[in-house]
Amino acid sequence: MKRVHLIISGRVQGVGYRYFVREKADQCNIKGWVKNNIGGTVEVVAEGDDKDIQTFVDYCRKGPSLSLIENVNINYEDPTKEFHGFEIRF
Repeated sequence: MKRVHLIISGRVQGVGYRYFVREKADQCNIKGWVKNNIGGTVEVVAEGDDKDIQTFVDYCRKGPSLSLIENVNINYEDPTKEFHGFEIRF
């Protein structure tokens, strides 16, 4: 089990990025959340198996077709197993 905290910058708001991330989280059996931050970044906290987390992070680096990812800040943390699904936070 692995936990990752991502801050994604670039053209990531207003392009369906959060919905893309939720879809990929469901496909990869990832639990956690995604939200837009003030200042134009998107934040993600995600937990899952090591291989699933790596696949998920790769999807986050790519983003949906209308996005333009400039940077993905990745911090690995100790998993808390606090999540029961994956949600979009507002």
